[in-house]
Amino acid sequence: MAIEIPKESAKEAVLSIRRYFEEKMDNEIGNLAAEGLLQFFVEEIGPIIYNKAVADVQSRLQARVAELDVEIHEDEFGYWRNRPRR
Repeated sequence: MAIEIPKESAKEAVLSIRRYFEEKMDNEIGNLAAEGLLQFFVEEIGPIIYNKAVADVQSRLQARVAELDVEIHEDEFGYWRNRPRR
């Protein structure tokens, strides 16, 4: 599954990359180079982050499913327990 960044987010990411190069690397980088670097990171590093996020969600969902028996459990044969004794 290819990871895609929405166009507006990609524009912001390119601006952020350009700013990073200017402020931290004392070097300027053009839009085309920044877009290429962003695409590289998305393809090379993106799957690591994506897979970690999927694993985290799976873990959370499994924990919630494990709690279902406690949250929605109904005792069996409760009719007589709920009736006053004569």
